[in-house]
Amino acid sequence: MKRKSINVKLSFKLKEEERQILKGLLSKGKKAVRVINRARILQLFDKGYTSPQISSVIGVTAETVRRIGWNYVNQGLNRALYDLPRSGVGEKITAKEKTHIAALACTEPPEGYDIWSIRLLTDEVIKRGIVDEISRETIRIILKSHGIKPWREKNVVCSRTK
Repeated sequence: MKRKSINVKLSFKLKEEERQILKGLLSKGKKAVRVINRARILQLFDKGYTSPQISSVIGVTAETVRRIGWNYVNQGLNRALYDLPRSGVGEKITAKEKTHIAALACTEPPEGYDIWSIRLLTDEVIKRGIVDEISRETIRIILKSHGIKPWREKNVVCSRTK
């Protein structure tokens, strides 16, 4: 895709259906602020405002305004409003491994220990080969998501019968 110089004055008019889409998007108020700001930027371009004027009204840099404008001109309304999907990093621990870790925390601790600690669980998970490496924080988050707190003593309160 060939990109034009940022020094060229950017101006365009929205199609009527695009104006209606933006109007509906802004009236509902159920979108992310980023999307709302982009919609407002496109509306201001449609009204004839320049990039520096729009940037002062919206509160973003003029470069951001121009980038959103060029995205609209080159790739359409959806590309101007929304980011492209990001690849991100996948989860390092599978659901099966998380289940094994939670199950391990529900078993009796090793001999010589009264309760499982996070550090003890981390060492045992690696020793048993459930995963090759794991941090204590990851163990804590897994246990928290399962509602397990093996390091806490639970006080069971039984209801009194009348």
